[in-house]
Amino acid sequence: MTQPPSNQPPGGFGAPQDPNANPNQGGVPPVPPQMPGQPPQMPGRPPQAPAQPAVPPPAAQPGYGYPQQAPQPGPYGYPQQPQQPGPYGQQPQQPGPYGQQPGPYGQQTNPYGGGYPGQTQPMYPGAPAPAPAGGGPFKGRTGLVAAIAAGAVVVAAVTTWAVVGKSDDEEPPVAGPATSASSSATAAPKPSESVDQGDGSGDGEKGGEGTDDLNAAREPGESKVNFLTTNDVDLPRNGSEVFGPWIVGDTVIKAMYKGVSGYSLADGAKKWQVDLPFKLCAAPAQPGANGLMVFGYEESAKDGAKCTMLQQIDLKSGKAGWKKAVPKPTGLFAFSDNTLAIGGNTVTAAGSSSAYGFSLTDGKQVFTGPTGDCKPYAYAGDATKMVAANQCRTADASKEQHTVSEVDPNTGKAKWTYRLPATWEVDKVYSVNPLVVSTFQREQKKWSIVALNPNGSVRSQIQGGKDKFAPRCGGGLIIFGRNLQGCTGVAAAGDTFYMSTDVDYGDSNEVVAFDLRNGKPKWRSKAPAEQSMTPLRMEGGEVLVYVAPKFDKGGAVATIAPTGGAPKILLKHPVSVAQIESGFFSAGYAYGNGTFVVAAGRVSASNDAEEKETKTMMGFSK
Repeated sequence: MTQPPSNQPPGGFGAPQDPNANPNQGGVPPVPPQMPGQPPQMPGRPPQAPAQPAVPPPAAQPGYGYPQQAPQPGPYGYPQQPQQPGPYGQQPQQPGPYGQQPGPYGQQTNPYGGGYPGQTQPMYPGAPAPAPAGGGPFKGRTGLVAAIAAGAVVVAAVTTWAVVGKSDDEEPPVAGPATSASSSATAAPKPSESVDQGDGSGDGEKGGEGTDDLNAAREPGESKVNFLTTNDVDLPRNGSEVFGPWIVGDTVIKAMYKGVSGYSLADGAKKWQVDLPFKLCAAPAQPGANGLMVFGYEESAKDGAKCTMLQQIDLKSGKAGWKKAVPKPTGLFAFSDNTLAIGGNTVTAAGSSSAYGFSLTDGKQVFTGPTGDCKPYAYAGDATKMVAANQCRTADASKEQHTVSEVDPNTGKAKWTYRLPATWEVDKVYSVNPLVVSTFQREQKKWSIVALNPNGSVRSQIQGGKDKFAPRCGGGLIIFGRNLQGCTGVAAAGDTFYMSTDVDYGDSNEVVAFDLRNGKPKWRSKAPAEQSMTPLRMEGGEVLVYVAPKFDKGGAVATIAPTGGAPKILLKHPVSVAQIESGFFSAGYAYGNGTFVVAAGRVSASNDAEEKETKTMMGFSK
């Protein structure tokens, strides 16, 4: 990743403050700098019109991160995902859809073209200008929806961007206190994707005619390549986004276009397939604890069809369960831009105009989200908890108020509500338990990370110091189906939050552990020489990280102890397949049952022949 231009302003990092805390404590939420020749951009929001240069912040507060180029609009009226930098001087990669976990490094060139970070000419002439002040009680979100309805070109903005400090006369935001809550049957398996398992001279089995043995050149201590699959689906002209991968038992699952498929972790052979009548359009970040998953698909084959249909699938067996339509909203802003999340035994479908909860087991509707002055527009959840991001009407129509609530998964009722400072918005939920939330202020271009206590009060603000960080979250436009969850580069457990630094290609980055009790760094763990690593999730109390490959170094899966130290390698991938491993477009990752899987986040090609040769998934094990 290239360094920002030398004229980038410096800055610091912080989070919304607790009003009961000393206002001089902690950092100040950062501000992303403006790229030369481009208007400033925000995570999860369209590019803004050029503005007058801001007063540079004090030089003593160096910033981290910087804006990347916004993506081009995608098919069916949905924007494509923000692009991330790839290795070897390649163009930026494109993160996966709807909260898909994008690959941090080593992705192939964007087939749709695209600029590099810092290019001096905007890619998207005609992008919408800022909405006028006083645009209505829901200026930010519904104003954007209204722009879409009027035919405005909307693009997803960056998720990796700079954080810089405030000017001397700028006051830090004040966080509000927590308040009381009193206020389709399974289709028969189709022919498997083409699977290359080697020619027998290595540890793999014999593959198809003319295939190479992927294990022939592996060295002692390196892991085995279980399989390498290529595409077998006839896709539309613009290709298709991929949801997943997820590992359940001995099966890895991914979904694309009009089907959900399960593959053997041992050899990549297709075990089952569930066909859907129309295009997939949404999926939760992770399945439920019992392996049940609900996918969203479009209601018809028409361009711009609404994402209103739900299909439950048991990922353990590949059996299709209940299916139903999400109730259609009514009114001026009745857009069915549903995102899906699973918390406890409930799956939620929420968007800019409505929210619903359904039983994960039988599909019965268990709640309707509030429709008053504060409305949930997205949820996040885990095996036991669920939180909602809400938008509220205020007396000042030019200022929107956002809140975060923990809700009962069975009723949708809030247990507590935390009010963000005025004009601050929820960006992503990095962790549900412990609760760590990414927030931003759109107009002043500030970003912060706040940790909340189990009762909704402020626990701490993350103090990033001089480092650059780049969580990869697959975009921030929640109204287009991107989940609150699904970020890579972050993890949390107990009293610790983990985030990886962002460095130049060829430099070793670090995973920094932050103490959630005070937001300060506790320790740092450095990646292997000249490689970068990114947290994926927690694994048995340790941080599971992926070490990206280089041209002369294979990738790896490792863990870092909660006390820090060097990463402990679990799987060392063969150097001989590093180029293949780094070539998956907008890669997603999964680790389970001793096997690591990397999968393409989008499949597309210029013709049918190339489409069938596109590598889609690769598995590694001992």
